Amino acid sequence: MKSSFVLAASLRGAIALLSPRGPDAAGQIRLAYHGADGMTVSWNTFEHVKAPSVKWGLSKGKLEHTASSNVSLTYPTSTTYNNHVVISGLKPDTTYYYLPSPLPQGNHVEPYTFRTARAAGDSDAFAVAVVVDLGTMGRLGLTTSAGSSVSQNNILKPGEKNTIDSLASTKSSYDFIWHPGDIAYADYWLKLEIQGVVPNTTIQDGHTVYEAILNDFYDEMAAVTETKPYMVGPGNHEANCDNGGTTDKAKNITYDVSICSPGQTNFTGFKNHFRMPSDVSGGTGNFWYSWDNGMVHFIQLDTETDLGHGFTGPDEIGGTEKEGASPVNATMNAQATWLEADLASVDRKKTPWVVVAGHRPWYLSKKNVTGTICWSCKDVFEPLFIQYNVDLVLTGHAHVYERLAPLANGAIDPNELNNPKAPWYITNGAGGHYDGLDSFDEPKQKYSRFGLDTANATYGWSRLTFHNCSHLTHEFIASNNNSALDTATLFKDRSCGSCHGNGNGNGNGGGGAHHSGAAGSATREPTRPTKVANGNS
Repeated sequence: MKSSFVLAASLRGAIALLSPRGPDAAGQIRLAYHGADGMTVSWNTFEHVKAPSVKWGLSKGKLEHTASSNVSLTYPTSTTYNNHVVISGLKPDTTYYYLPSPLPQGNHVEPYTFRTARAAGDSDAFAVAVVVDLGTMGRLGLTTSAGSSVSQNNILKPGEKNTIDSLASTKSSYDFIWHPGDIAYADYWLKLEIQGVVPNTTIQDGHTVYEAILNDFYDEMAAVTETKPYMVGPGNHEANCDNGGTTDKAKNITYDVSICSPGQTNFTGFKNHFRMPSDVSGGTGNFWYSWDNGMVHFIQLDTETDLGHGFTGPDEIGGTEKEGASPVNATMNAQATWLEADLASVDRKKTPWVVVAGHRPWYLSKKNVTGTICWSCKDVFEPLFIQYNVDLVLTGHAHVYERLAPLANGAIDPNELNNPKAPWYITNGAGGHYDGLDSFDEPKQKYSRFGLDTANATYGWSRLTFHNCSHLTHEFIASNNNSALDTATLFKDRSCGSCHGNGNGNGNGGGGAHHSGAAGSATREPTRPTKVANGNS
């Protein structure tokens, strides 16, 4: 543990009671794709590590290679150091064994495994898990009880499986997890204190609760992120510690960003904890970047800052969220310029599918309030999505699930999911956190096709299955039982002959078949081809 960071004894005891592994659980191993032949391995330690290293190889008993770095970072208020190492020269779609060093005493000592990204152009079918607005589970987050401000309809039932449980129990059905913002909800510490959920703490010591929430979440997610790449993007709840302003009605006090400790502003924890592949895709930090996997080009965008074109990002100083963050790139219009160049460079013969994710939606069946609908995001991003024929746009922020029709400038594509020209929009912010789900405004927008909100009280995540170059299926997976409550398939009329691979999809896209499922439809587990490099495994 950092010697400069001392916890009050009473506070340490209180948080320890809430967190089974203590207030500062370390390890927190996570993976991220890094270019066509790399994987970033990240983990946390209680002390600074001069040369973090990862041993790796093709078999469990022969970790004959070592990758190392000098990246061991921390920040004020953090209880741990973030270590990041890139492994390069890996074969595509191949299982490797690895072991980071050092790990906290008593942690796992057997090698872990990861599977590398599929080569661009590989036409084998695969699936991806997408989750947005996912907070810590248990006593510091979503559980079977909550404070008075939380609807009883939104708490978990005794024994109910949560979204992290669901992702862990189904991880054989997808290649990686994509989490476009609102990670852990550590900025809910103040609400938890005001509502008496966290006992024996004070506002002055609240920064320790913030870090405890983060540590709990990262520890919970490690059940998946130790073996599956975890690709993330920024949301408003990563910006600072005050959730855009929190009011204690009993004391008639409204807190703002001035209450935050230096390490809990300006996306500091988010910047330190993750390492996304922006350095190999021309993007910026963990905020905007892209990568290929098989027949898909994936793009993560930042809807919180750096919108450019004269717009102030919602989380920036002067923005609608009052988060007080600074732009992350000093170059004017950096994100929009990068996005256009990235889209223009996509080889649609190799990666016919282009899927984009950002935290905030601009199409949704809610009132046009600035805190929910990001009109400036629409002005900046949508023209490029239309120009470059983006297939699917994924968002969250609103704690609902809503599948929409394909849309361009607010107009419904008359082809719907049968070879539309416009991008298909889906918002799924139903991952689950302390406050639960939101409500739709009724009647829903004309472009709405299926929705779940607090009235349904169903937490869940999205699974995307890319069958081939012409068919893409989206499923809403209910976390409580892993069933698919909504299923819809997008058809694009294009030839799949230029890709390579086993081709275990649904043919070359003839006809115009598409289907939209109803609640209660069965979950389909995509079959993953086995491909392991030469070597003992």
